[in-house]
Amino acid sequence: AIIYTWTGENNLAIEQLAAVIRQPGYLSYGRLKLHPEWDPLRGDPGFEKIVASLAPTVFQKR
Repeated sequence: AIIYTWTGENNLAIEQLAAVIRQPGYLSYGRLKLHPEWDPLRGDPGFEKIVASLAPTVFQKR
């Protein structure tokens, strides 16, 4: 996915990310959210959807 990002093939990068996030431990929310290597994809709705899907869940105390 990162190679596609570097070459500007954002749709292919997002396709690959959608596949690899299903593999445990491959990519984390923090890495996708903060690492500059993913900057070219920021703002793309597909990328933002993937990042949001990995966001930690906040539980409220009852």
